[in-house]
Amino acid sequence: MRIKSLLLENIRSHVKTLINFREGFTCLVGGLGQGKSSILYAIDFALFGDPLGRSYSYLIREGADIGKVALKFVKDGREYTIWRALRRRGESITQDMEQLKLFRGERLIAEMKSDAVAEQLKAVTGIDREVFREVIWVRQERLKELLDMTPRERQKKLDQLFGLSDYDASWANLRPIIRRYEDERDLLERDPDVVRIEELVNQYNEAVKELAEKKMELESLRNQLSISERRLQEAMKRLERLEAARRRNEELRSRKNRLQTRIVSIEDQSGRMAIDIDEKRRRLKELHESLEALKGRMESERKILMRMGLSKTQVEDIQQLQGYMDAVMDQVSSIQAEQETARREVRNIRRRISTLTEESRCPLCLQELPQAYKDGLLKRLREEASEYEAQLRELERNVKELNQMRGTLSTAIATLRELQVRVEDTERRIREEETSLNRLTGEFQKLQREEEKLRVELAELEAEMTEIDVEEIEEAQRMRDEAYNEYSNLKHKVQSVEDGINQISLRMENLRERLDNAERKIERVKRVRRILELLQEVRQAYRSIQPRLRSDFIRYLERIVQQVLDELMGGISPLTITIGDDYTPYVKSEDGYERTVNNLSGGERTLLAFAYRLAVGQLIMQARAGHGLTLLILD
Repeated sequence: MRIKSLLLENIRSHVKTLINFREGFTCLVGGLGQGKSSILYAIDFALFGDPLGRSYSYLIREGADIGKVALKFVKDGREYTIWRALRRRGESITQDMEQLKLFRGERLIAEMKSDAVAEQLKAVTGIDREVFREVIWVRQERLKELLDMTPRERQKKLDQLFGLSDYDASWANLRPIIRRYEDERDLLERDPDVVRIEELVNQYNEAVKELAEKKMELESLRNQLSISERRLQEAMKRLERLEAARRRNEELRSRKNRLQTRIVSIEDQSGRMAIDIDEKRRRLKELHESLEALKGRMESERKILMRMGLSKTQVEDIQQLQGYMDAVMDQVSSIQAEQETARREVRNIRRRISTLTEESRCPLCLQELPQAYKDGLLKRLREEASEYEAQLRELERNVKELNQMRGTLSTAIATLRELQVRVEDTERRIREEETSLNRLTGEFQKLQREEEKLRVELAELEAEMTEIDVEEIEEAQRMRDEAYNEYSNLKHKVQSVEDGINQISLRMENLRERLDNAERKIERVKRVRRILELLQEVRQAYRSIQPRLRSDFIRYLERIVQQVLDELMGGISPLTITIGDDYTPYVKSEDGYERTVNNLSGGERTLLAFAYRLAVGQLIMQARAGHGLTLLILD
C-alpha cells in the first residue's frame, strides 16, 4: 500500500491543503505547530474514521463547521480514494456519513456506512485500526513503549498483535461449549426412554401383534357387515316396492274419489243447466209470440193509414208519417189564415153595405151616389159577401177534415212509436235470451263431454286399482327392522373395533415416536461423545500450539531485529540481540553475557526500540497480509 495524495479542508491548522507523496521515503519538515502531525491525524481519520480519544475536537479547525479529508492510495496497482467529513453542530462534532465514500478508480464501491467502508479497506489493504496505530504509525512518545513494558504486559500485547491471544480465547471459549455438550450427554444418558428402550421395543411388538388380531377381527366383521347390508338393502327395496304400490293405490283411490265427486258435480250442474235451457226456450217462445202480436198491431195501424190515402212506404216510416202530419198541420194553418182573411173581407163588406144603406155617399170620396148605382153596388157587395161566406163554409169543412186526419195521424204515430219501442225491446230481449241460451247450451255440451271423459278415466282407474295385502307389508316391515337391527349391531361392532385399532395405532405411533426419539438420542449421545473427544483434542491443541507458535515468532523476531540493526548500522551491528520467551530483548556481549536493554545508552535504546517495532510490524503484516511492511509512518 502506498499513499499517493492527501487533501485537507479545515483540519486543525490546514484551511485547504493538498499533499502529493512520491514513491520511497517522504519527510515532512516544519516548525512547531506547522501542521505536520495534523497530516498524520488526517491519514488516520481518512482510513478508519474513529477519533484518537473521545471526541473529534482535536481534528476540526476552530471556527469551522465542516472539515473534509480525501486520501488517495495505491494497492496492487489499483488506485483507491476515500472521502470523510466532520460536521460541527453546536458543541457536538460528528462524522458526516453522507460524505463517506470509497472509490476504486472512478467506481464507487462503498458509501455512507462506516462498517461497509472499513470492511472494504481491510479486504484491500489487510490493515485494521489496531495494526495501523500500533505498528505502522509510530509516534515519538510511543516508540519505546514496547521496551518499557513489563515482560507480562509485553507478552500479552504482542500475543494479541500476533493473534496468539486468540488461542487463549479459543481455549477458554471451548470450556463452556464442552460443558454444554457434557450436560447434554449426561441428560441424554439419564433419559427414561433411552434407559427403557428394550421395554419400549417389547411394548411396540405387543401392540403390533394386537393390531394384527384387531385387523383380522375387523375384516371378519366387515364381511358380515357387507352381507347384512345387502340383506338390509333387499328388505328395504321390497318394502319400498310394496309401500310404493300402496301409495299408488291410495293415490288412485284419491283420484277416483275426486273423479266421482267431479262427475256428481257435473251431473248436478247439467241438471240445473237443462232446467235453465228449457226456461229460456219457453221465454223465447213467449217473446216471439209477443213480437208477432206487436207487429200485427203495427200492421193494423198502417192499414188504417193506408185507407186514409197514405202509401205503403209512408206508413212503414214513422219519420215520413210525422212529415206528412206536419204538412197537414201546415195546410190547416194555411186554411185558417184564408178563413181569417175571408171573415175580415165579409166584415168589411157588411160595414160598407151598412154604410151605403144608411148614407147614400161613397165611403171613399164621400160624394152622393145615385140610387141605381147604389142599388147595383149593394147587390155586388151582397153577392161578394155570399161568395166569401160560401168560401168560409168550404174552408170550415176542409179544416174539420184536416183536423180529423191530423188526430188520426197523431194517434197512429204515437201508437206506432210505442209499438216500435216495444218491438225493439222485445227483439233485444230475444237476442239476449238467444245469446244466453247458446252460452248455456255450449256449457251444457262441454259438461257432457267432460262427464263422458271423466267416466272413461274412472273406468281406467278402477281397472288399474289392485287390492293391497296389508299382512305382506307388515311382514316386509318386520324383515326390514330385523335386517336394520342386525346391520346396526354389526356396524357398531365395526366402529368399536376401528376405534380400538385407532387407539392401538395411536399407541404404536406414540411408541414408535418414543423409540425413534430414543434411537435419535442414543445416536446423539454417540455423536456428542465423539464431539467431546474432538473438542478436548482441539482444546488441548490450542493449549499446546501457542507456545510453539510463540517460539517461532520469537525466533523470526530475533532474526529480523538483528537484521534491521545491522542494516541501520551500515553493516554488522555492535549489538547482538536475543529475545526471551516473553518477547523481552536482551543484549549479548562479546564474552557471551546477556544484559537487559536498561543498561543501554539512550541512543542505543532508541535504535533498538525502532528496530524492535519495525521487526514486529514486518511479522504482523506477513502473518495477516502475506507480505512485509510496505508503509511506515514515523512521527
